[in-house]
Amino acid sequence: MTSRLRELIQQLGEAIHESVIESEQIAGVVQDIRQHGFDVLLMLEATIGLNDVTKGDDEVEVPAGQSADEPFTQNDLSFLSSLRISVAGEKDDGAGRRGK
Repeated sequence: MTSRLRELIQQLGEAIHESVIESEQIAGVVQDIRQHGFDVLLMLEATIGLNDVTKGDDEVEVPAGQSADEPFTQNDLSFLSSLRISVAGEKDDGAGRRGK
């Protein structure tokens, strides 16, 4: 792993951290918990996976049950939805809520 790649991964981690601490929704829920007499310690773990992509490779292996024009599996969408991350153009996840 190059030093530039390490730097980019560090920047990604910092961006995730910033998005969490700047979230009005998270701040509101934390405030509600504090009003109930509790202090809040929030610890999140992010796993960042990298796959080496060789330039010029036009063929991408598509997982079973997924078409090449769908970038995410249902498991991907469920995971993203649990993090309240929405994917533009995706349908309801079947649980009566949209991924946010």
